[in-house]
Amino acid sequence: MKLYKSDKVRFIAGLILIGIIYSLFYIYFLENKDVAALSGFLRHGISFGATLTVYFIGTSHLGTLEDKWMSSLWHFVHISGLIILTGLGLFDLFIADISFNMRRFALTILEFLISPVLYVGMGLLNRSLKQQSAS
Repeated sequence: MKLYKSDKVRFIAGLILIGIIYSLFYIYFLENKDVAALSGFLRHGISFGATLTVYFIGTSHLGTLEDKWMSSLWHFVHISGLIILTGLGLFDLFIADISFNMRRFALTILEFLISPVLYVGMGLLNRSLKQQSAS
C-alpha cells in the first residue's frame, strides 16, 4: 500500500507538534533555574502532562497505520514509562526524596518518551515495512 499525502501531512504535523512540545518543555521547564521554586506536585504534573500530550499525538497518528503491532508497541513503551515515572514521582512526593541517580534515570525515561526520536523511528519503520511489502 502506498503512503498517501494525507498520511504524510498527518505524520509531519505530529512531528512538528511533538518537536514544539519537546522544545518548550526543555526551554521553559528543564533548563529554567526558576523551576526549583515550584512545588514538587506542580513539577511532576507538568512533566506528566507533557508526556501524556506526546502520547496522545503519537496515538492519533499510529492508530491509522495498518500494522497494529506498531500501535501496540507505542502504547507499551509509553504506558510502561508512565508507570515507572508515576511510581518514582509518587515515591518522591509522599515517601522520601529520590536519589540523584534515580532522578537522572527518571529524566532519561521522560526525555525518551517526549522526544521526537521514538515517533520518527516508528514512522521510518512503517515506511520501510510498506516498501518491503510492495516489492
